Amino acid sequence: MPEPTKKDETPNGEKDKDDDATTNTPSPPPPPEDANTAKKLSIELPNDSVHVSAMGRKDSVWSLGEGQAPEDLDKPVDTPPLSSLLIERPQGGSITVGGDISFVAKVEAQDLLRKPTIKWFKGKWMDLASKTGKHLQLKETFDRRTKIHTFEMHIIKAKDNYAGNYRCEVTYKDKFDSCSFDLEVKELEQSQSVDIRSAFKRSSEGHEDAGDLDFSGLLKHREPKQDETPEVDVWEILKSARPDQYEKIAFEYGITDLRGLLKRLKKTKKEEKKSEAFAKKLDPAYQADKGGKIRLVVDLADPTVELKWYKNGQEIRPTPKFIFEQKGTQRILVINNCGLNDDAAYSVAAGEEKCTTELFVKELPVKITKGIEAVKTTVNERIELECEVSEEGAQVKWCKNGVEVPTGPRSRYRVKSDGLKHWLIIDDASKEDTGTFSLMASGGTSEAKVQVELKPLKIIQDLQDMTVLLGQPLKMHCEIFPGNVPGRWYRNGQLIQSNDRINILQRAKNHRLEIVNSTLHDAGDYTFVPEGYSQSLCAKIHIVDPPRVHLESLNFPDNTVTIVAGNKLRVEIPISGEPAPRVVWMKGERVILDSGHRVRAETFPDHTSLTIDIAEKEDTGNYKIVLQNEAGEAGASVKVKVVDIPDPPEVPLVTEVGGDWCSMTWEPPIYDGGSPILGYFIERKKKQSSRWMRLNFDLNKETTFEPKKMIEGVPYEVRVFAVNAIGVSKPSEPSKAFVPLAVTSEPTMLVVDDVTDTTVTMKWRPPDTIGAAGLDGYLVEYCIEGTDDWRVTNKELTEKTKYTITGLPPEAKILVRVRAINAAGASTPRTLQHSILVKEVIEPPKIRIPRHLKQTYTRKVGEAVNLVIPFMGKPRPKVSWLKEGQTVDPTQVTIRNTDCDSIIFIRKAERKHSGMYDMKVEVENHVDTAIVDIQIVDLPGPPQCVKIDEVWGGNVALDWTPPKDNGNAAITGYTIQKADKKTMEWYTCIEHYHRTCITITELVVGNEYYFRIYSENMVGLSEGATQTKDSALIVKEGMQLKNPEYIDHDFKEPPKFTQPLINTFAIAGYNATLNCSVRANPRPKVIWMKNKIAIIDDPRYRMFSNQGVCTLEIRKPSPYDGGMYSCKAINDLGDALVECKLEVKVPTQD
Repeated sequence: MPEPTKKDETPNGEKDKDDDATTNTPSPPPPPEDANTAKKLSIELPNDSVHVSAMGRKDSVWSLGEGQAPEDLDKPVDTPPLSSLLIERPQGGSITVGGDISFVAKVEAQDLLRKPTIKWFKGKWMDLASKTGKHLQLKETFDRRTKIHTFEMHIIKAKDNYAGNYRCEVTYKDKFDSCSFDLEVKELEQSQSVDIRSAFKRSSEGHEDAGDLDFSGLLKHREPKQDETPEVDVWEILKSARPDQYEKIAFEYGITDLRGLLKRLKKTKKEEKKSEAFAKKLDPAYQADKGGKIRLVVDLADPTVELKWYKNGQEIRPTPKFIFEQKGTQRILVINNCGLNDDAAYSVAAGEEKCTTELFVKELPVKITKGIEAVKTTVNERIELECEVSEEGAQVKWCKNGVEVPTGPRSRYRVKSDGLKHWLIIDDASKEDTGTFSLMASGGTSEAKVQVELKPLKIIQDLQDMTVLLGQPLKMHCEIFPGNVPGRWYRNGQLIQSNDRINILQRAKNHRLEIVNSTLHDAGDYTFVPEGYSQSLCAKIHIVDPPRVHLESLNFPDNTVTIVAGNKLRVEIPISGEPAPRVVWMKGERVILDSGHRVRAETFPDHTSLTIDIAEKEDTGNYKIVLQNEAGEAGASVKVKVVDIPDPPEVPLVTEVGGDWCSMTWEPPIYDGGSPILGYFIERKKKQSSRWMRLNFDLNKETTFEPKKMIEGVPYEVRVFAVNAIGVSKPSEPSKAFVPLAVTSEPTMLVVDDVTDTTVTMKWRPPDTIGAAGLDGYLVEYCIEGTDDWRVTNKELTEKTKYTITGLPPEAKILVRVRAINAAGASTPRTLQHSILVKEVIEPPKIRIPRHLKQTYTRKVGEAVNLVIPFMGKPRPKVSWLKEGQTVDPTQVTIRNTDCDSIIFIRKAERKHSGMYDMKVEVENHVDTAIVDIQIVDLPGPPQCVKIDEVWGGNVALDWTPPKDNGNAAITGYTIQKADKKTMEWYTCIEHYHRTCITITELVVGNEYYFRIYSENMVGLSEGATQTKDSALIVKEGMQLKNPEYIDHDFKEPPKFTQPLINTFAIAGYNATLNCSVRANPRPKVIWMKNKIAIIDDPRYRMFSNQGVCTLEIRKPSPYDGGMYSCKAINDLGDALVECKLEVKVPTQD
């Protein structure tokens, strides 16, 4: 019978040649499972608790630590020393197939400079970092407050082959920690009532799951047909059959999905036979450290049976490494000094039975027991770096500044080792050997700094700093000990070579550098460097030259520069001197700086410049240049003359304005720019515009001008430019805005409107032509006929086209005229053609009743009544009102009278305001009357005495009397409703019924009904209804059942919430609902509130109530919709309130 082994074996059973190499490289993945493999393993594996499907893989379930004898179980197991990095270790767990599980490991980062490295393994060899996907996810987080790293492994929708042992390893520099845990995956319990023959028929859809149970087919098969054949347990037949008979059995019982059948059969558990040879078998797996010892223990049922041990299928013979021990029925294999070659599959055979296990050998990291020490030496000395590790023959690596040190035959570095010690040797040290050397082992790193310095030098005479005039010889000298030491001269870092102009001399301890004629290039930093020594000698040489100003290169007569104002001036003057001289420009006592905004001076190595960006007249004058350096001082002067345009003229003055013209004048500019004024340009613009228009293209010699062709009523502004030979000045300030205006035409249709004993009222129409100046008002004048003394009647202008002249002498004759006034003045007067006699004319009164008041005026109770009744008559009529022959009470009805109408106003009408109102208008002996009928109506009262006259079949005859109060309006109909005694929910039978008796039909037999009736008028239904005292029981014809009388149970109860509101989180933009349930009788009124404010007629909310379940839907809430929501239920017996908190969150995008 084949055995599962860890290492690949050749067909002859020999160990693969690359077996040793597999210890440091990942093993190949396990072979895929099939039905035959699962069958063999289910018989050989001894652990009953492990699922069959999980035992087909070598990493499914294992134990950690050594196998021990029973008497040694309480002894501690030797484990390699670990650093305590993990503060929370992942714990093993158990889930069912398809379930999710998470494992968490935490590392404290208080003393860590960077994030530790974590690896998750399944078994020993499978790194799970490459297996992440939809079933496996690895997550890392860091809490900055607690400084804890959290590592999580999530297994999603687990499969049966996910079961096994897992390991978590954490490393940080030379620290290491690990933890192992187990995962058990349980099979889902299958119902024994599943019809296997229908379950393994393939569905019509070709999915990749087409071999498993067709659950959709099972669900649709609601009513299976009765099979006449007896029930057969096909599973039992398949379990007892040979594999070559599976196809025949499937065909016999109509199973078409043979592949799915085999997969399900493989997943079923088989009862494992109890071992006859072993009382206790080997554990599934063991783990040992490299160099440690492991004990494999089995317990025999029969101590006399012959026992053999195997390693990867090869029998083990007793050696000092493999020792066989015997204690009672226990047989023990002891493996001493475990190495990587001992990492293999082991089995023990007792007669015909065999049990197997796997041994995993863990290699301990090589640690550094003694680190490298820092070295400080000089060149040409020997350097020897020594380090000691924890294991002989360990592989280490030497590095310099993080780069591996070359150790070949031609390399300057030599490496040697002896036992636990390792050396790095440098025979002839140089300056380049300075750096950080490190030794790297598998369990840590040691570093040390190596510093190689030059030898010291004694300086007897150092180099001296010198300043030399241009063209003079330069000599430098120094003296050092020891003598005869060669050296090199450098200028500004460049090597100096001897030539015709430069001599380099050395005599014993003296070193000289001589330059015949010094130039500017000879200035700089000089350095003398002796060979092989750390010191160097330095000096600074300055070459100087007196400053000079070269004005002869300028082509300006008398050194005078002329520039037009507004242009840019730049004067460049060559200069010389070494070092570069300091240049100062001055105008009078003012120094011109290089940081000036408009006027600035700039200095360059070979010249200096004066820049004036925009020349002005103030820039005219003498400019002085002063040069200074170490060798001397020089100076010169330049004259600048600026020619400018004239200043702008004074603000123009508009002296006269017409309908489309004006007249203007101005004063000449104060400064003419050094050139006579040649003339002026004039411009104008509309005040609200920004575009100026030139009015003259030929220069205007005078200081007056008359613009024309302007638009009446539009505000204008004007301005002036002065012109000389240089150019045009800036514009003057705009004049004050002016408007060309004209007076209106005379008013029209002047007539007499009314005449009294002392007054005359005139009316007229506006002028035909008003103009852009508009119309400010009218001026009314009169005079006595026969005179020319016109008197103004209105001191202030009147805007109305009607005016009453008062204070006139009775029976006098007057003439009247009217003028229209605007900003341009008064228009031509309109005079009445004939004279007017001041004497009043009597006009009899007449009431003009509006058409809608000629019939009864009806209003509802609570509405306002506002009636306007016009009338005519002169002089002003006297108006009086009566109601039903009585004076109108002013506290109930407000009456206001004017010259031409009377107003009745009732703010809130009541039924007592109904009646006939008499209006009388009097002018001396003339009288006119009118009557207004006002009717205030209200809702009617309920009908009286509703009774059941007769009940027969499904019919009930009702009779009632009209309501006592008809609401001051005729009854237009009745509304009849019925209610079943059980539910007492009312339903309308008929509406707008005019008679006082009715027969209700189509009632349900067996139900008992109550009836109620509403009365109706033009206002609406009555507020209450009259209900029948007795009920009508609808019985089947031919049967008279007399119901016993019972005392009705009082089902009334105050509101009580059986399901309260709960705090809810909502996502912004998605509808949210709040639900609760309430019980009450009679049916309560439900009120929803937000922050204790009732929600009424808000389109963002929808409220539902069904069978006591109250729902509030919030449409697409925003964060402002969050808050405390409450639901209040109220009926006649009391109220109840529940509350909850709603939080609206805005989704964030990662």
